[in-house]
Amino acid sequence: MNVPLLIARRYFSSKKKRNIISIISNISMIGVAVGTMALIIVLSVFNGLEDLVRSLYSKSDPDLVISATKGKAFEVTAPLLTKLKATSGVSLVTEVIEDNALLQYHDRQMVVKMKGVSENFFAQSNIDSALVEGDHQLMRGGEPYALLGAGVQHELSIALNNRFSPLHLLYPRNTGKKALSLNPENAFNEQNIFAGGVFLIEQHIDDSYIFVPLEFAQSLLRYGNKRTSLEVRVGNGYSIADVKETLRSELGTSFQVLDSDEQHVSLLKAIKVEKMFVFITFAFILLIASLNIFFSLSMLVIDKRKDVAVLMAMGCTRVTIRNIFLYEGAIVALVGAVTGLVLGVTICWLQQTFGLVSMGMATSVVDSYPVKMQFLDIILTAIAIIVITITVSIRPALAASQQDLRENL
Repeated sequence: MNVPLLIARRYFSSKKKRNIISIISNISMIGVAVGTMALIIVLSVFNGLEDLVRSLYSKSDPDLVISATKGKAFEVTAPLLTKLKATSGVSLVTEVIEDNALLQYHDRQMVVKMKGVSENFFAQSNIDSALVEGDHQLMRGGEPYALLGAGVQHELSIALNNRFSPLHLLYPRNTGKKALSLNPENAFNEQNIFAGGVFLIEQHIDDSYIFVPLEFAQSLLRYGNKRTSLEVRVGNGYSIADVKETLRSELGTSFQVLDSDEQHVSLLKAIKVEKMFVFITFAFILLIASLNIFFSLSMLVIDKRKDVAVLMAMGCTRVTIRNIFLYEGAIVALVGAVTGLVLGVTICWLQQTFGLVSMGMATSVVDSYPVKMQFLDIILTAIAIIVITITVSIRPALAASQQDLRENL
């Protein structure tokens, strides 16, 4: 029989406790419950946002991207493409030329991120599923067409398939001179292209990207055999991580091979850092709420001085007395934590199932706040509560075990 736990349970459920002690204990449980619930919900929201970012970019991101370690572009030769396509796990290789260009339409203009892609691009990208207007085909009847982000179309008020007003793209001409020519005809390469479709993926992409045929970008930028990247689709049944490591070993240090997370490492790292600081902040709030446990235990020690003296007279050691009050603090924290955990998980489940809380934006890609519960978050929350409970309970428990037997009998 665990005597300290038994006595602690009796103290916790005793109806003869002084009213103020009972009130403080209840406040402690409510504080721990609310803090635990809030921590579970907020961490789940960050998990949901992280998954949302991945799902949004998965519509346009390839499995792997190969780019030069140094410089903006690199030479792509037939032997290199043959080598890549022969690599185990590589299903498709798309050639890409990507750079900034000046887009003009009527009397409006803006700098866009122009991405020229080879014909097999849509065989590995799901961007065609994000189409909201027009067609995703970049070549029609031998003529090039551009696929625009919704933000670009809105900014320039572009009408699709307008053969009388094509898009006008300009790119600085590389003349080998440090100074740019003041004559516009000599300063820029210029080409026209028709607007064929509009996509809606994510604000950063929608507001800046246009997709064009590879040959069009190659001609405008005068890139020749140079490419800014090669996009790789991994075949079914193959691990992206394994194929990535294989390509890195075959290509050497002159190239870098990035998976989807590594392509957006800054954004995902920012979400993780924010999640960490939120965890620390709410853990601190839990600590503040748990200070009530310290006060309730301190008052309980004063109230139970005679009980402690009797127990010590009966042969209880100071360790046993200390454990009684440690268990008392643990019970208060446990009841609050379990209540908060159940409430937090229930609210997250309701949000996942029914989408109770809306994003509140008509243009949002999701109707409600995304949430995703992770077992690791629950474990970390439990560890935080255990550490906090021991921290606030140890002082009153030690004070109870150090009482003078003769003064309290």
